[in-house]
Amino acid sequence: MAVKIRLKRMGSKKKPFYRIVVADSRSPRDGRFIEEIGYYNPVVEPKVVKIDDEKAIKWLNNGAKPTDTVSMLLKTNGIYEKRDQNK
Repeated sequence: MAVKIRLKRMGSKKKPFYRIVVADSRSPRDGRFIEEIGYYNPVVEPKVVKIDDEKAIKWLNNGAKPTDTVSMLLKTNGIYEKRDQNK
């Protein structure tokens, strides 16, 4: 089973709000997920990103592959640096 860390779209039309979730790569974008690890709101200024560091590091160490957008969000929040320090 390939596990991905990706965005789940929420919110209304023209006002997106995303949850950062860990899901099986075969499940639909807004379908079943394993665990929610944070959220991302690109509409407000400044953009709001909240990620649970411990959960994200746990899933990255277990082999979950983040999508390009989630990878950028993890990098800007310093998750990769914290993971490297813990090793």
